[in-house]
Amino acid sequence: MDAQGAWYDCGMTAASAHPAAGSAARQGTAAPAPRLRVGFILAPRFTLCAFANFVDVLRLAADEGDRSRPILCRWRVLSARQEPIESSCGMKLYPEDRFGDPRAFDYIVVVGGLIGEVERLEPEAVAFLRRASAAGVPLVGVCTGTFILHRAGLMQGYRACVSWFHHDDFLTEFDGLTPVSDQIFVVDRDRLSCSGGASSAHLAAFLVDRHVGPAAARKALAIMIIDEALAPERPQPGFPLDLHTADPLVKRALLTMQQTMDAPLTVARLAERMEVSRRQLERRFTAALGLSPQEAGRRVRLSHARNLLQRTGRNVSQIAAETGFADASHLIRTFRAEFGETPEAWRTRLRRQGTGGADDPSAAAGRRSEPGREQAEEPRAKG
Repeated sequence: MDAQGAWYDCGMTAASAHPAAGSAARQGTAAPAPRLRVGFILAPRFTLCAFANFVDVLRLAADEGDRSRPILCRWRVLSARQEPIESSCGMKLYPEDRFGDPRAFDYIVVVGGLIGEVERLEPEAVAFLRRASAAGVPLVGVCTGTFILHRAGLMQGYRACVSWFHHDDFLTEFDGLTPVSDQIFVVDRDRLSCSGGASSAHLAAFLVDRHVGPAAARKALAIMIIDEALAPERPQPGFPLDLHTADPLVKRALLTMQQTMDAPLTVARLAERMEVSRRQLERRFTAALGLSPQEAGRRVRLSHARNLLQRTGRNVSQIAAETGFADASHLIRTFRAEFGETPEAWRTRLRRQGTGGADDPSAAAGRRSEPGREQAEEPRAKG
């Protein structure tokens, strides 16, 4: 990107038309009608990765060769003002068009950014989104763009996808609404949403497949070194898991276990969330992992407890609450049965080996205060 904010590889400049349109005008011919037209609204401090992944799929699918000409796809960044929009990493991008008739686009894509910044979306953008909805133009929420659409009153009755990282933020802001945080993206009629990051590329590929063709979608992803287009129900990557499986249902269930760790779901409730019977869920877990869902859930919680012990200075009581154990005694008893030592003994051993440094400034204080607490609670655990 140069000082004028131009992104030449994807055809975005501050004030010029796309190259294909300019070439057609010079030759006195009309530019071919694109098969997919996308308008972008970028929130203040928008996530550059999510936007770039989405637009690069369009760019690579838009041309029959490899010259990035916007022939089959067309994309524009829209705003009420011709002022630079700053991304969360500090880079700025100039909008190309002002808000006009939303029917000029097949989709309006809202790219969100940092929580706390999305409230500052310009009122003209919210009005434009409402006009688009009234005109039947599908709306797409990328990353925290889903928050923006919800806040504008445009997601009632629709399923919405958000990143597992923002799952709790969504629950806090939108009381009574449960987002989908175990899929990479969601398509619900004329509302589409994705978790951001790499999932933006897969959602864009889904649209390219729908409007341009599967060959164009495959080509775009291949150039981006992405093996294949993922279906919407594929699970989001989450916290690192000790349990590995190729079964997508079991993966989604494991991620749900991570996201509800502080208040673990019963197997019946988990099966309901996965939209399968309890018996089917148990069979899939046994086939994929050789474990019951209860055993897998316990391992997920213990794995996260070890991560917190190693990387933070939180005491055992705090970690027990965060990982769904009844109290410190419960965690100590379960941890020792699994690993042969208490949580604090495990953390102390790692520290002595030089592998357990915490990245939390309070780590040292937490470690100093913890042994006394564990010694006081351990007799109850033995009983």
